[in-house]
Amino acid sequence: MPADPVPCRIVVCRDCCCGSPKVTGVDHAAQIERLRTAAPVRVSDCLDVCDHANVVVVQPSAEHRAAGARPVWLGLVNDPDATEDITAWVRAGGPGAAPLPDILDLYSIAPPRRRRVP
Repeated sequence: MPADPVPCRIVVCRDCCCGSPKVTGVDHAAQIERLRTAAPVRVSDCLDVCDHANVVVVQPSAEHRAAGARPVWLGLVNDPDATEDITAWVRAGGPGAAPLPDILDLYSIAPPRRRRVP
């Protein structure tokens, strides 16, 4: 089976808090463009973790997802160094392919709990 051409994918929250003037001192457009140098980026509406703006979710490749890797949620990604660390990790393969760097562990957050509809 051939390896995935893209090691993983990235989702960036951009809505009411993330990507807005509420998070000052961040070039939000530059952050997305930098992440796009490593993997495809999808811009999402609110991911419901506004207390952690700016939120970036790194999704494993299909191959690594099938092997048990799960998305990694990162919050408070408001520093260009954090964006560089994410970019480097994604280039190394991301979830399931490369260990989460210790520095990114500091940004790790729990995804929001999904409400079950009766």
